[in-house]
Amino acid sequence: MGNLKILGIGNALMDILVLPEDDQIINGLDLPKGGMTLVDGDLSARIQKEISHLNIKIATGGSVANAINGIAAMGAECGYVGSIGSDDLGGLFKNEMVKRGIGVVLKEIELPTGRAVGFVSPDGERTFATYLGAAVEMGPDDITEDLFSGYDLFFIEGYLVFNHALIMAAASAAKAAGLAIALDLASFNVVEANMDILNELVDNYIDIVFANEEEAKSFTGLVPEAALENLAGRCDIAVVKVGKEGAFVQQGSQKWHIPTIKGAIVVDTTGAGDFFAAGFLSGLAAGHHLEKCGMIGALLAGEVIQVVGAELDESRWVAIKKQVELL
Repeated sequence: MGNLKILGIGNALMDILVLPEDDQIINGLDLPKGGMTLVDGDLSARIQKEISHLNIKIATGGSVANAINGIAAMGAECGYVGSIGSDDLGGLFKNEMVKRGIGVVLKEIELPTGRAVGFVSPDGERTFATYLGAAVEMGPDDITEDLFSGYDLFFIEGYLVFNHALIMAAASAAKAAGLAIALDLASFNVVEANMDILNELVDNYIDIVFANEEEAKSFTGLVPEAALENLAGRCDIAVVKVGKEGAFVQQGSQKWHIPTIKGAIVVDTTGAGDFFAAGFLSGLAAGHHLEKCGMIGALLAGEVIQVVGAELDESRWVAIKKQVELL
Protein backbone atom coordinates (compact mmCIF):
# COMPACT_ATOMS: atom_id res chain seq x y z
CA MET A 1 0.00 0.00 0.00
CA GLY A 2 1.04 3.60 -0.47
CA ASN A 3 -0.39 6.98 -1.55
CA LEU A 4 -3.80 5.88 -0.33
CA LYS A 5 -6.70 8.30 -0.10
CA ILE A 6 -8.92 7.56 2.90
CA LEU A 7 -12.66 8.16 3.36
CA GLY A 8 -14.29 7.92 6.78
CA ILE A 9 -17.93 7.64 7.83
CA GLY A 10 -19.29 8.11 11.32
CA ASN A 11 -21.42 10.02 13.79
CA ALA A 12 -20.56 13.71 13.37
CA LEU A 13 -20.44 15.14 16.88
CA MET A 14 -19.08 18.16 18.65
CA ASP A 15 -17.16 17.34 21.83
CA ILE A 16 -17.92 19.59 24.77
CA LEU A 17 -15.19 18.87 27.32
CA VAL A 18 -15.56 19.76 30.98
CA LEU A 19 -12.96 19.52 33.74
CA PRO A 20 -14.91 19.31 37.03
CA GLU A 21 -13.06 19.45 40.35
CA ASP A 22 -14.59 16.12 41.39
CA ASP A 23 -17.15 13.52 40.29
CA GLN A 24 -20.15 15.18 41.96
CA ILE A 25 -21.80 16.24 38.69
CA ILE A 26 -21.50 12.86 36.95
CA ASN A 27 -22.76 11.11 40.08
CA GLY A 28 -25.69 13.52 40.31
CA LEU A 29 -26.56 12.84 36.67
CA ASP A 30 -26.27 9.08 37.31
CA LEU A 31 -23.62 8.70 34.60
CA PRO A 32 -21.35 5.65 35.00
CA LYS A 33 -17.79 6.92 35.38
CA GLY A 34 -15.58 5.97 32.46
CA GLY A 35 -18.52 5.02 30.25
CA MET A 36 -20.43 6.45 27.32
CA THR A 37 -24.14 7.00 27.92
CA LEU A 38 -26.60 7.92 25.18
CA VAL A 39 -28.98 10.64 26.37
CA ASP A 40 -32.16 12.13 24.95
CA GLY A 41 -32.84 15.77 24.21
CA ASP A 42 -34.28 16.50 27.66
CA LEU A 43 -31.31 15.08 29.56
CA SER A 44 -28.94 16.78 27.13
CA ALA A 45 -30.57 20.13 27.96
CA ARG A 46 -30.27 19.37 31.70
CA ILE A 47 -26.59 18.58 31.30
CA GLN A 48 -26.01 21.85 29.42
CA LYS A 49 -27.58 23.68 32.35
CA GLU A 50 -25.45 21.79 34.89
CA ILE A 51 -22.19 22.71 33.13
CA SER A 52 -23.11 26.29 32.19
CA HIS A 53 -21.00 27.74 35.03
CA LEU A 54 -17.90 25.65 34.22
CA ASN A 55 -15.06 26.22 31.80
CA ILE A 56 -15.59 24.13 28.69
CA LYS A 57 -13.65 23.31 25.54
CA ILE A 58 -15.49 22.68 22.26
CA ALA A 59 -13.93 20.64 19.47
CA THR A 60 -14.98 18.42 16.60
CA GLY A 61 -15.67 14.89 17.76
CA GLY A 62 -16.96 11.47 16.89
CA SER A 63 -14.63 8.49 16.69
CA VAL A 64 -13.88 8.36 12.97
CA ALA A 65 -14.02 12.16 12.66
CA ASN A 66 -11.23 12.33 15.27
CA ALA A 67 -9.23 9.78 13.27
CA ILE A 68 -9.78 11.58 9.96
CA ASN A 69 -8.63 14.86 11.55
CA GLY A 70 -5.45 13.08 12.66
CA ILE A 71 -4.93 11.50 9.24
CA ALA A 72 -5.27 14.92 7.59
CA ALA A 73 -2.78 16.44 10.04
CA MET A 74 -0.30 13.73 9.07
CA GLY A 75 -0.55 14.86 5.46
CA ALA A 76 -2.66 12.09 3.93
CA GLU A 77 -5.55 12.90 1.61
CA CYS A 78 -8.88 12.10 3.24
CA GLY A 79 -12.61 12.76 3.32
CA TYR A 80 -15.51 12.39 5.72
CA VAL A 81 -19.21 11.49 5.42
CA GLY A 82 -21.69 12.37 8.16
CA SER A 83 -24.84 14.24 9.17
CA ILE A 84 -25.06 17.56 11.04
CA GLY A 85 -27.73 20.03 12.09
CA SER A 86 -28.30 23.42 10.47
CA ASP A 87 -27.08 25.17 13.61
CA ASP A 88 -23.98 26.85 15.01
CA LEU A 89 -22.37 23.59 16.15
CA GLY A 90 -22.98 22.02 12.76
CA GLY A 91 -21.39 25.00 11.04
CA LEU A 92 -18.42 24.78 13.37
CA PHE A 93 -17.99 21.05 12.67
CA LYS A 94 -18.03 21.61 8.90
CA ASN A 95 -15.74 24.65 8.96
CA GLU A 96 -13.14 22.93 11.16
CA MET A 97 -12.90 19.93 8.85
CA VAL A 98 -12.78 22.03 5.68
CA LYS A 99 -10.05 24.17 7.27
CA ARG A 100 -7.98 21.00 7.73
CA GLY A 101 -8.26 20.16 4.04
CA ILE A 102 -10.73 17.29 4.51
CA GLY A 103 -13.23 16.62 1.73
CA VAL A 104 -16.60 16.63 3.47
CA VAL A 105 -19.97 15.24 2.43
CA LEU A 106 -22.25 16.39 5.23
CA LYS A 107 -26.02 15.98 5.19
CA GLU A 108 -27.64 18.98 6.91
CA ILE A 109 -31.00 18.62 8.65
CA GLU A 110 -33.12 20.53 11.17
CA LEU A 111 -32.31 18.42 14.23
CA PRO A 112 -29.58 19.76 16.56
CA THR A 113 -26.03 18.70 15.76
CA GLY A 114 -24.96 15.74 17.88
CA ARG A 115 -22.83 16.50 20.90
CA ALA A 116 -20.78 14.49 23.35
CA VAL A 117 -20.28 16.11 26.73
CA GLY A 118 -17.11 14.65 28.17
CA PHE A 119 -16.42 15.00 31.88
CA VAL A 120 -12.66 14.64 32.43
CA SER A 121 -12.12 13.62 36.06
CA PRO A 122 -9.01 14.70 37.98
CA ASP A 123 -7.59 11.18 37.46
CA GLY A 124 -7.82 11.58 33.65
CA GLU A 125 -10.80 9.22 33.25
CA ARG A 126 -13.46 10.54 30.90
CA THR A 127 -17.20 10.03 31.14
CA PHE A 128 -19.34 10.84 28.10
CA ALA A 129 -22.99 11.77 27.84
CA THR A 130 -23.80 11.70 24.15
CA TYR A 131 -26.81 13.21 22.42
CA LEU A 132 -26.72 11.94 18.84
CA GLY A 133 -29.28 14.34 17.36
CA ALA A 134 -28.65 14.87 13.64
CA ALA A 135 -25.69 12.45 13.62
CA VAL A 136 -27.88 9.37 13.22
CA GLU A 137 -30.04 10.67 10.40
CA MET A 138 -28.07 9.08 7.57
CA GLY A 139 -29.63 6.12 5.78
CA PRO A 140 -28.89 3.73 2.91
CA ASP A 141 -30.16 6.28 0.38
CA ASP A 142 -27.31 8.60 1.39
CA ILE A 143 -24.74 6.02 0.23
CA THR A 144 -24.14 6.70 -3.43
CA GLU A 145 -21.56 5.31 -5.82
CA ASP A 146 -19.89 8.68 -6.37
CA LEU A 147 -19.03 8.97 -2.64
CA PHE A 148 -16.18 6.52 -3.16
CA SER A 149 -14.74 8.00 -6.34
CA GLY A 150 -10.99 8.60 -5.98
CA TYR A 151 -10.70 6.87 -2.59
CA ASP A 152 -8.75 3.71 -1.79
CA LEU A 153 -9.69 2.89 1.82
CA PHE A 154 -12.99 3.29 3.67
CA PHE A 155 -12.93 3.64 7.48
CA ILE A 156 -16.21 2.77 9.21
CA GLU A 157 -17.11 3.80 12.75
CA GLY A 158 -18.40 0.86 14.80
CA TYR A 159 -21.10 2.98 16.43
CA LEU A 160 -22.91 3.00 13.06
CA VAL A 161 -23.69 -0.69 13.54
CA PHE A 162 -26.89 0.28 15.36
CA ASN A 163 -28.13 1.46 11.97
CA HIS A 164 -27.93 -1.95 10.30
CA ALA A 165 -29.24 -0.82 6.92
CA LEU A 166 -26.76 2.07 6.70
CA ILE A 167 -23.64 0.16 7.70
CA MET A 168 -24.38 -2.77 5.39
CA ALA A 169 -25.14 -0.43 2.48
CA ALA A 170 -21.91 1.47 3.11
CA ALA A 171 -19.76 -1.66 3.37
CA SER A 172 -21.35 -3.26 0.31
CA ALA A 173 -20.98 -0.12 -1.84
CA ALA A 174 -17.37 0.45 -0.77
CA LYS A 175 -16.45 -3.15 -1.54
CA ALA A 176 -18.18 -2.94 -4.92
CA ALA A 177 -16.15 0.21 -5.64
CA GLY A 178 -12.94 -1.70 -4.93
CA LEU A 179 -11.97 -0.01 -1.66
CA ALA A 180 -10.26 -1.74 1.24
CA ILE A 181 -12.41 -1.37 4.37
CA ALA A 182 -11.31 -0.73 7.96
CA LEU A 183 -13.63 -1.03 10.98
CA ASP A 184 -13.18 0.17 14.54
CA LEU A 185 -15.26 -1.93 16.96
CA ALA A 186 -16.12 1.22 18.97
CA SER A 187 -17.09 -0.16 22.40
CA PHE A 188 -17.52 -3.52 24.12
CA ASN A 189 -21.22 -2.85 24.76
CA VAL A 190 -21.71 -1.99 21.07
CA VAL A 191 -20.11 -5.32 20.18
CA GLU A 192 -22.24 -7.30 22.64
CA ALA A 193 -25.45 -5.76 21.28
CA ASN A 194 -24.62 -6.36 17.60
CA MET A 195 -22.76 -9.66 17.36
CA ASP A 196 -24.59 -11.06 14.34
CA ILE A 197 -24.11 -8.09 12.05
CA LEU A 198 -20.51 -7.53 13.17
CA ASN A 199 -19.69 -11.16 12.40
CA GLU A 200 -21.24 -10.72 8.95
CA LEU A 201 -19.26 -7.53 8.34
CA VAL A 202 -15.90 -8.89 9.49
CA ASP A 203 -16.24 -12.17 7.63
CA ASN A 204 -17.45 -10.71 4.34
CA TYR A 205 -16.38 -7.07 3.98
CA ILE A 206 -13.69 -5.94 6.41
CA ASP A 207 -9.97 -5.88 5.62
CA ILE A 208 -8.66 -4.14 8.78
CA VAL A 209 -10.11 -4.44 12.29
CA PHE A 210 -9.22 -2.17 15.22
CA ALA A 211 -10.26 -3.33 18.70
CA ASN A 212 -9.19 -2.66 22.25
CA GLU A 213 -8.82 -5.47 24.78
CA GLU A 214 -12.42 -5.33 26.02
CA GLU A 215 -13.90 -5.14 22.52
CA ALA A 216 -11.76 -8.03 21.31
CA LYS A 217 -12.84 -10.13 24.30
CA SER A 218 -16.52 -9.31 23.71
CA PHE A 219 -16.25 -10.15 20.01
CA THR A 220 -14.16 -13.33 20.17
CA GLY A 221 -14.42 -14.47 23.79
CA LEU A 222 -10.62 -14.62 23.86
CA VAL A 223 -7.72 -12.89 25.62
CA PRO A 224 -5.82 -10.29 23.52
CA GLU A 225 -3.24 -12.36 21.62
CA ALA A 226 -5.65 -15.21 20.97
CA ALA A 227 -8.28 -12.68 19.87
CA LEU A 228 -5.69 -11.13 17.57
CA GLU A 229 -5.06 -14.47 15.87
CA ASN A 230 -8.79 -15.10 15.56
CA LEU A 231 -9.34 -11.72 13.88
CA ALA A 232 -6.28 -12.07 11.65
CA GLY A 233 -7.74 -15.31 10.36
CA ARG A 234 -10.91 -13.52 9.32
CA CYS A 235 -9.53 -10.35 7.73
CA ASP A 236 -6.25 -9.08 6.29
CA ILE A 237 -4.93 -7.01 9.21
CA ALA A 238 -5.93 -7.19 12.88
CA VAL A 239 -5.03 -4.63 15.54
CA VAL A 240 -5.72 -5.22 19.24
CA LYS A 241 -4.83 -2.40 21.65
CA VAL A 242 -3.99 -3.34 25.23
CA GLY A 243 -3.69 -0.01 27.03
CA LYS A 244 -0.42 0.54 28.88
CA GLU A 245 0.93 -2.66 27.34
CA GLY A 246 0.71 -1.15 23.86
CA ALA A 247 -0.86 -2.98 20.94
CA PHE A 248 -0.55 -6.08 18.79
CA VAL A 249 -0.71 -6.11 14.99
CA GLN A 250 -1.04 -9.25 12.89
CA GLN A 251 -1.22 -10.00 9.19
CA GLY A 252 -1.29 -13.67 8.22
CA SER A 253 1.29 -15.41 10.39
CA GLN A 254 3.33 -12.23 11.02
CA LYS A 255 2.75 -10.56 14.37
CA TRP A 256 4.23 -7.48 16.01
CA HIS A 257 4.01 -6.05 19.54
CA ILE A 258 3.89 -2.26 19.55
CA PRO A 259 4.94 -0.67 22.87
CA THR A 260 3.50 2.59 24.16
CA ILE A 261 5.70 5.68 23.98
CA LYS A 262 7.75 6.36 27.10
CA GLY A 263 7.20 9.27 29.43
CA ALA A 264 3.63 10.13 28.43
CA ILE A 265 1.73 11.76 31.29
CA VAL A 266 -1.98 10.93 31.10
CA VAL A 267 -4.17 14.04 31.24
CA ASP A 268 -7.20 12.85 29.27
CA THR A 269 -7.65 9.55 27.41
CA THR A 270 -10.24 11.03 25.01
CA GLY A 271 -9.38 10.05 21.44
CA ALA A 272 -6.49 7.71 22.26
CA GLY A 273 -7.91 4.84 20.21
CA ASP A 274 -8.99 7.19 17.43
CA PHE A 275 -5.50 8.64 17.17
CA PHE A 276 -3.92 5.19 17.16
CA ALA A 277 -6.10 4.41 14.13
CA ALA A 278 -5.14 7.77 12.59
CA GLY A 279 -1.45 7.02 12.95
CA PHE A 280 -1.79 3.48 11.68
CA LEU A 281 -3.86 4.40 8.63
CA SER A 282 -1.71 7.43 7.78
CA GLY A 283 1.26 5.06 7.88
CA LEU A 284 -0.50 2.75 5.44
CA ALA A 285 -1.32 5.72 3.25
CA ALA A 286 2.38 6.60 3.15
CA GLY A 287 3.35 3.02 2.27
CA HIS A 288 5.09 2.09 5.53
CA HIS A 289 5.38 -1.50 6.75
CA LEU A 290 2.87 -2.61 9.38
CA GLU A 291 5.22 -2.44 12.36
CA LYS A 292 6.01 1.19 11.60
CA CYS A 293 2.30 1.90 11.07
CA GLY A 294 1.71 0.56 14.59
CA MET A 295 4.53 2.68 15.97
CA ILE A 296 3.05 5.80 14.38
CA GLY A 297 -0.30 4.86 15.91
CA ALA A 298 1.30 4.50 19.36
CA LEU A 299 3.06 7.84 18.91
CA LEU A 300 -0.15 9.71 18.10
CA ALA A 301 -2.07 7.99 20.90
CA GLY A 302 0.69 8.84 23.35
CA GLU A 303 0.58 12.48 22.34
CA VAL A 304 -3.19 12.97 22.50
CA ILE A 305 -3.51 11.55 26.03
CA GLN A 306 -1.27 14.38 27.25
CA VAL A 307 -3.79 17.10 26.33
CA VAL A 308 -7.46 17.75 27.04
CA GLY A 309 -9.61 16.63 24.12
CA ALA A 310 -8.82 14.97 20.82
CA GLU A 311 -6.91 17.82 19.20
CA LEU A 312 -3.20 18.65 19.01
CA ASP A 313 -1.74 22.06 18.22
CA GLU A 314 0.44 22.67 15.19
CA SER A 315 3.71 22.58 17.13
CA ARG A 316 2.95 19.05 18.34
CA TRP A 317 2.15 17.91 14.80
CA VAL A 318 5.46 19.30 13.55
CA ALA A 319 7.30 17.41 16.30
CA ILE A 320 5.36 14.20 15.58
CA LYS A 321 6.24 14.27 11.90
CA LYS A 322 9.92 14.66 12.77
CA GLN A 323 9.71 11.69 15.13
CA VAL A 324 8.00 9.58 12.45
CA GLU A 325 10.97 10.15 10.14
CA LEU A 326 13.22 8.60 12.81
CA LEU A 327 11.09 5.47 13.37
